[in-house]
Amino acid sequence: MEKITLSERIQFGPMFQPQIVRNANGLKVPLICMEPGQFIPPHPGGTGVFYIMEGKGTMTIEGKEVAVSAGDMIFIEKGEARGIKAVEKLIAFAIHFTG
Repeated sequence: MEKITLSERIQFGPMFQPQIVRNANGLKVPLICMEPGQFIPPHPGGTGVFYIMEGKGTMTIEGKEVAVSAGDMIFIEKGEARGIKAVEKLIAFAIHFTG
């Protein structure tokens, strides 16, 4: 068992850098804290689940833009290109299935 308190790990900076809170047993869990305008460019990956904790952004999934905001959960299939851009201060986490 491992307990992670995400609120204690929230960090913002002038350059976006995801904080990996877990990477084991086929799961990778990054915490995403972005200032407005910061982004992750679209890239392919494994199956992923994103949960927007606070703020608003735009996700690009397979070239289609989708507005996201606090409380949204987004499911992305393996191989689908995904990216995200903060419209306002954004806090999210993702669960990537790497196994």
